[in-house]
Amino acid sequence: MELLFGYFLQITWQQVVMWCIGGVLIYLAIAKEMEPSLLLPMGFGAILVNLPLSGAITQGTEHGILSILYEATISNELLPLLLFIGIGAMIDFGPLLTNPKLLFFGAAAQFGIYFTLCLASLLGFPLRDAAAISIIGAADGPTSIFVANYFNSQYISAIIVAAYSYMALVPIVQPPVIRALTTPAERRIRMDYNQRDIPKLVRILFPIVVTMVAGLVAPRSVALVGFLMFGNLIRECGVLNSLSETAQNVLANLVTILLGIVVSSGMVADQFLKVETLVIIGLGLIAFVADTAGGVLFAKVLNLFSKKKINPMIGAAGISAFPMSSRVIHKMGLKEDPQNFLLMHAAGANVAGQIASVIAGGLVIKLIENML
Repeated sequence: MELLFGYFLQITWQQVVMWCIGGVLIYLAIAKEMEPSLLLPMGFGAILVNLPLSGAITQGTEHGILSILYEATISNELLPLLLFIGIGAMIDFGPLLTNPKLLFFGAAAQFGIYFTLCLASLLGFPLRDAAAISIIGAADGPTSIFVANYFNSQYISAIIVAAYSYMALVPIVQPPVIRALTTPAERRIRMDYNQRDIPKLVRILFPIVVTMVAGLVAPRSVALVGFLMFGNLIRECGVLNSLSETAQNVLANLVTILLGIVVSSGMVADQFLKVETLVIIGLGLIAFVADTAGGVLFAKVLNLFSKKKINPMIGAAGISAFPMSSRVIHKMGLKEDPQNFLLMHAAGANVAGQIASVIAGGLVIKLIENML
């Protein structure tokens, strides 16, 4: 009895707060179905690592399995890169190849990254940490992990949690921003989709060419872009169907589960509950909103010079949250006009954002290296 009483005396209010945070993540995963494959293991892990004397993480001379897995799979970018193979195998670049102009929306929707980089620097964060924080705005978890690890950011746990949380919150965050920047008439703009067959050779060459171009423009992004495009090449080559299905399902699901639970090893109360963590989460939201706004405003500017108008909501799909953002835009279009089908256009901008966010991560690394 005394031993049990002594155990409870070791519980701190910070640990209780982390239990609550873990509970909220689990609630969002189950009740709201917001990225359950990520938020549920993250939420459970947050509870697990904040139990007094938890053997799941390294404490003193006792090695914890989650800490060991973190060093073996995340600190060296292994899991993010493997996940990108699965994501690449899921992506159909057909809508983008049908309308290559959508690449510009992917680029425009990265505005929040550079805006937040400047803002975080002004708030006093070291350039390396500011760079890692800014990538949250792309809503691209693997790239956030990659950049934060590359710069050895002291805030990597907060950055990862914020990045994946905002990915899950796309249906909540994006619609108000889009409605604030567009009129009902703009949201009802219809766009014809002239579907055409993309030659198999083009589909095969596309991931190869993108990798080579990215390597020349942003060499630091080659690992991420390369693994993403390798996954897509497996999909499109036509001779590795079983591997493609494995990458899309078994590999992606297994890596996602491991990623969620292993990331939680950094959610220990005394490391996570800091003022800087709240600031980082706030900056991540600013970056996410700025990325969404950048894509929408870019489309509105194009409409000033185009005879054939573009639905500005398409620009918001230029962030990297694939395929959630494209679905959100499609649903918003149907709500304004039940006959307005924007899914393929939004999907094209969304996969363009996937490419652009990875390249943006490489450019940020190169930029910061040149400045230091």
